Amino acid sequence: MTTDTQVPDFQTFLGAFARIGCLSFGGPAGQVALMHREIVDERRWLTDEQFLNALNFCHLLPGPEAQQMATWIGWKLHGWRGGLAAGLLFILPGALVILALTLAYVLAAQATWFAAIFLGVKAAVLAIVLQALIRIGRRALDTPLRQGLAGAAFLALFALDLPFPWVVGMAAVLGALVARVRPGWLGLSPPTDVGGQAAPPWKASVQSLVLWGLVWAAPMAAVILTLGPDHVLWRIGVFFSQLAVVTFGGAYAVLAYMAQEAVQGFGWLSTPEMADGLGLAETTPGPLILVTQFVGFLAAFRAPEPFTPLVAGLLGAGLTTWVTFTPCFLWIFTFAPWIERLQASVFLRGALSALTAAVVGVIASLSLWFALHVLFSRVGTLQAGPVRLPAPAAESLDLSALVLTILALVLVFGARWGVLRVLAVCAGGGLVLSVFA
Repeated sequence: MTTDTQVPDFQTFLGAFARIGCLSFGGPAGQVALMHREIVDERRWLTDEQFLNALNFCHLLPGPEAQQMATWIGWKLHGWRGGLAAGLLFILPGALVILALTLAYVLAAQATWFAAIFLGVKAAVLAIVLQALIRIGRRALDTPLRQGLAGAAFLALFALDLPFPWVVGMAAVLGALVARVRPGWLGLSPPTDVGGQAAPPWKASVQSLVLWGLVWAAPMAAVILTLGPDHVLWRIGVFFSQLAVVTFGGAYAVLAYMAQEAVQGFGWLSTPEMADGLGLAETTPGPLILVTQFVGFLAAFRAPEPFTPLVAGLLGAGLTTWVTFTPCFLWIFTFAPWIERLQASVFLRGALSALTAAVVGVIASLSLWFALHVLFSRVGTLQAGPVRLPAPAAESLDLSALVLTILALVLVFGARWGVLRVLAVCAGGGLVLSVFA
């Protein structure tokens, strides 16, 4: 284990995180592994123990854990300016790339060749989501209670159409209660003694909470004062601010809720477009939750008044990114001084354990929803009392999508290819199949 560490100068630190931000493909697991290699193994700026303790801490917080991890590393090495720099450098490359891809998507979406490429991308994303489901399920569903929570979350979302925040909130409350009396049911060790710690850092935490709360709210105040509460930008800001508070378990966990609200609730985009956005986000560095930027752009682009569509789209994308990622800085700067106390809390550990189990059911719901809308062009609804089930029209099965999905599954699970290679091959396969269609 690494024991000797050194604090880098600020310029060296910035260079390292600029590199990490540009190379952070492969989802949170790959991004965290990249940071560990760069920061712990190669540069020895932190010890293994420090890194792993911080990672466990980030799992307790809502939002993308890899971006929070980058922010925490910066805070640990260079205080608030290091945390701000590392967090921004981690997300900016991906945000700029997905913005460029979104502009290309808006301009070329009606082209036949573009649609063919994205059919392949969606097939690849389906296989990637299934891989995430299996990977998380193997790790999380290690007790009967956690398996039951996953099943209940799946049914609640897929069959009963219950709101995502309600589902994860109930799981967290149940986990906190169970952890106190039967921690073994959630695979937890008994609570540990946290005596002997320094006095709680209340002052610094309250200052950070107030400051970053104001930063988070600033653009929303500008929107409501100039455009009012009925404008699409206000609705975008409110929705994605709420989303930032409930995104436990990673981006896949919240995508089903976001898709449900963005497509059915607000009507900002169609189901196929939502799937396209996820495909775009899979091709970029940075956190997968950057898909929110795509949604925010299209929502404002299609209701631009009093702006032009392009200006409105850029404002929508910028506001979405702001309210999605600013809370990450708030959580880290407010709670990082409490890291040992938070990790020792049996209630938080229980809530997180139950949330992780419920997330498996959430991702299963997303996977099935995504598969139906990739493979079938028409998906209706069957309803019996409180039960609402999607009903694909058998004659609308897309054979090209089926072939590409099988190809993607073989490459992901058989050949064990990485994300970018699978996306590239399937996109090319979609283009080839369109020639013979």
